[in-house]
Amino acid sequence: MKNIILENDEATNNLGVLISKKLTEIDKSSIEIHLEGDLGTGKTFLTRSIISNSGWSGMVKSPTYTLCEEYDLGDLMFLHIDLYRTDEPEDIYIFDLDRKTHSKKIIIIEWPQKLISKRDFDLKISFEHFEDKRKISINDASELFSDLIKCYE
Repeated sequence: MKNIILENDEATNNLGVLISKKLTEIDKSSIEIHLEGDLGTGKTFLTRSIISNSGWSGMVKSPTYTLCEEYDLGDLMFLHIDLYRTDEPEDIYIFDLDRKTHSKKIIIIEWPQKLISKRDFDLKISFEHFEDKRKISINDASELFSDLIKCYE
């Protein structure tokens, strides 16, 4: 696990750029990213950066009320899930996250601690407010993102 201080929105956006580049390099059909942290710590901001820097030119909406937003980039599909407002942890099953749809699928889940059945993640980032900055902890469970973590050493 690696702890990093993100000084501002630009630093958070730069992390999103690095993650999006790494996602294109990984030869795996499904990659799952979990984002934890209090309200306003940067989970959706980082997700917007990842999706936009992966080639999405439209608006990246927060799925706070819809629970899931899909972004189809041809061979790549992003599923952005936000479980903050759900009181039914099994709501995630309606999205059939494990379905085969594209040659590569990226699943990003905000508030994964609300899942009734724990899911394996490839990358987990935990956010905290830290003074007027963001403090994050990165857990690279699958070691697919080890190069990314080295960028911060």
